[in-house]
Amino acid sequence: MRIKYLLLIFLLNYHFAFSRNEELLKLNIDKLLSDNFFETTLAAVDIYDLTAQQILYQKNNKMLLHPASNMKILTTAAALLFLGPDYKFQTKLYYTGEIVNQTLYGDLYIKGGCDPDFTSQDIDSLVYAINSVGIKEISGNIYGDVSMIDSLFWGSGWMWDDDPSTDEPYLTALNINDNAISVLAERTNPGKLIKVSILPETKYVQIDNKAISVDSGISNTLKVTRDWLYRKNTIIIKGALNREKELNRVNVFKPELYFLTLFQESLNKLGIKSEGEKSFSSVPSFAVPLYTFERTFDSVIVNLNKTSDNLSAEMTLRALGAKYNKLPSTAEDGIKMIDSMIVLAGLDPTVYRLVDGSGVSHYNLISAELLIGILKYFYYQHPELYEILYNSFPAAGVDGTLRNRMKSTKAEKNVHAKTGTLSGVSCLSGYVTAANGNQIAFSILIQNHVRNTAAAVAFQNEVCRLLAEYR
Repeated sequence: MRIKYLLLIFLLNYHFAFSRNEELLKLNIDKLLSDNFFETTLAAVDIYDLTAQQILYQKNNKMLLHPASNMKILTTAAALLFLGPDYKFQTKLYYTGEIVNQTLYGDLYIKGGCDPDFTSQDIDSLVYAINSVGIKEISGNIYGDVSMIDSLFWGSGWMWDDDPSTDEPYLTALNINDNAISVLAERTNPGKLIKVSILPETKYVQIDNKAISVDSGISNTLKVTRDWLYRKNTIIIKGALNREKELNRVNVFKPELYFLTLFQESLNKLGIKSEGEKSFSSVPSFAVPLYTFERTFDSVIVNLNKTSDNLSAEMTLRALGAKYNKLPSTAEDGIKMIDSMIVLAGLDPTVYRLVDGSGVSHYNLISAELLIGILKYFYYQHPELYEILYNSFPAAGVDGTLRNRMKSTKAEKNVHAKTGTLSGVSCLSGYVTAANGNQIAFSILIQNHVRNTAAAVAFQNEVCRLLAEYR
């Protein structure tokens, strides 16, 4: 009897302490939200103690807001669920005709599989495969097969004036170097034109350099862009460079042709003669498979979430669509699969509006309640996938888009969360371990602020600190 009595006393004290700590957390968050910043800015907050299965805080959690890159949580979670971490993005090489005396009397075909992380180094592996079968000359043409996805090169609601930012890459099934090119500007003598190099070296782009070198005491006004207005791959460099060097990146138009150009240039560099045309066509049924380059989703998701890579998110969305629908895959096909995941998590997908996989579009409208629902679903129902999702999120003060945040606090190296940023939008959703050892899921969506992203970020950081110290 005495043991039962002591147990009852313990449980009552535990409940009282828990309630007191919960109330203190609510008071602290409410105090933060009383700042005049939130007089004109909307905040939605949803916090759930996964270990105790207890709601800790909710404010506007059903409100429909722009998720920005928090949309990537839905995309990557759906991909883990329906594609699996071992899903392979495949880039396939074929040839037609015959190989006679080291000459391919036929054509080469490269079939794109939406690999978002394909690079120039990976192109070299295709070239080595050709070299390994003794081909030294290609008499025919090089064709790209981009039939896996539709021909829409941007997502619904993407902004024309974001071009040529690498945050808004052109989309294709044949991606290369993030569908972007690097421009290295180097100072020369004052008053002279700067030196410009492009990485990788290629004839696919042209350079229009009007920038000059100036002394370090003069303002740096260097501007690197692309002729986006006429959708040309002419790199335009203007202004003045006052430092030794500066590296900029811009997206490229028609990245699928960029891919084929780099491929043909790589062939010629390795001594394989190729002077044929570069065009696009589906791989014919009689083509001979030569090589397949594969990349698994469990490696793609890390770069996708930690660096908030938009191209990776859009390719993942289309891979989702391709697995369960007829080709070509579309964004809508992929969103059907996200909707299916939302149903499995016990929520209604018709309440929300989803249009892309990356969150670039302002058309997306979701809630903090939805994000918490997905984070809870993976934690409870798919612990093995939860672990992959958790580790793909940036770690506060360590890496990715959180590498410079929450340093020297209990949240550092503790919070694993996905950031989201658009004009007037700042979001953070993920997981944190409280001081009592409990695992907590949280979602903070903030929008309608003007030129004050720092205040939104400071609020998110402080809430994460409170959660990390929560007992």
